[in-house]
Amino acid sequence: MALPGPGRPVPKPAGYELAKATIVDTGTGTAYPVMYNPEELKVEQGNAYAEIPVPGLDAPPLQYIRGKARTLSMELFFDTYESGEDVRAHTGPIVALLDRERRTMAPPVLLFSLGRVRFRCVMLEAGQRYTLFLRDGTPVRSTLSVRFQEYAEAGSPRIAEGLVLGPPSLRAPVGIGAGGGAGAGGGGDAVHVTAVGETLGSIAAAYLGDPGRWRRIADANKIKDPLDVPPGTRLVIPGGRG
Repeated sequence: MALPGPGRPVPKPAGYELAKATIVDTGTGTAYPVMYNPEELKVEQGNAYAEIPVPGLDAPPLQYIRGKARTLSMELFFDTYESGEDVRAHTGPIVALLDRERRTMAPPVLLFSLGRVRFRCVMLEAGQRYTLFLRDGTPVRSTLSVRFQEYAEAGSPRIAEGLVLGPPSLRAPVGIGAGGGAGAGGGGDAVHVTAVGETLGSIAAAYLGDPGRWRRIADANKIKDPLDVPPGTRLVIPGGRG
């Protein structure tokens, strides 16, 4: 059997098929295949440190605080010039993954998959750049720059203990049991003070195990607009245990 020489393609085994990158909505199971696989994936991770001010030192000592969630960024290429189709028909569904879902009041948790690369995440940003148009102005070529952040389960023991803040940002309960606040129920009720960036869906996931049960919290606290809960609001969580 002759070996492939310089410049000759390496023969592919029978049944070989290039792995296709997809973005999956884990809540609905809907998969969004990309038109062309990204040429590169950029993964970033790090740690957070705090400086300890000590008078007289040239450089302050550092205290480790926590690790940072990994981020995954890439550029996705879309081209519909030959078919003349509006390229936004392909980019739009992916950009829409930034929208809040009605059930959870938060954007969906996603799974980026490319062969053996799997990244459970939420989408942070999506920027579109159009580089080719038909005569009538229809965009037919686009580059979509997306950035994902690793998703930490709300049920993680460390999050429940208040040791780690992860997406969605959570805080430990400030009081548990009867008398924790006005309207508190039995010993199974918890009291939570909202923080910046929290939603009723993320709070329901932390205390009740299901972000879709946010309405139970809204009803118990007579919240008419679930999107208008300012930081510092004291909430009673019926049946919630921190």
